[in-house]
Amino acid sequence: MRASEITEILNRPISRELLARDVLRLAYAAKDGTPRNVPIAFTWNGSETVMCTTKNAPKLPALRENPTVALTIDTEVHPPRILLIRGRAELDVVDGIPEEYLRMNGSYEMTPEQRVEWEAEVRSLYDGMVRIVVTPTWVKLIDFETTLPSAVEELVQRRAERENA
Repeated sequence: MRASEITEILNRPISRELLARDVLRLAYAAKDGTPRNVPIAFTWNGSETVMCTTKNAPKLPALRENPTVALTIDTEVHPPRILLIRGRAELDVVDGIPEEYLRMNGSYEMTPEQRVEWEAEVRSLYDGMVRIVVTPTWVKLIDFETTLPSAVEELVQRRAERENA
């Protein structure tokens, strides 16, 4: 997929809404070859998704071995809105707590007091984290109004052909 196509899809209003959400699903191949799909908080910086995890997270050895990932960001309403992203995970080990981690958890409902306590707990627990950065190499937006899953598009086309025959 060309970079211009990726940019065009990611700049659509529905994509922008989805990229502003709190949680996505990260799919990757585990070390034993079986699939994994885990919810994880993220932030979108305009060109990459950034997720943060502990330095001892079980997903890290798997991502080092096979960095190919698929991300899903979706809604819980009808019709659903779904943004599918594929790319390669780049792992960036950092000292301390990445600012992205503090920002991506900023939309959870917390009182100011809870926020102070949460941040103090995070800073006391982690001496560092790993940023999982994914630059999209393929994207698809499905809104069930203007875009559909490819299999459903095929069925719609077949039905139209039958009706016109």
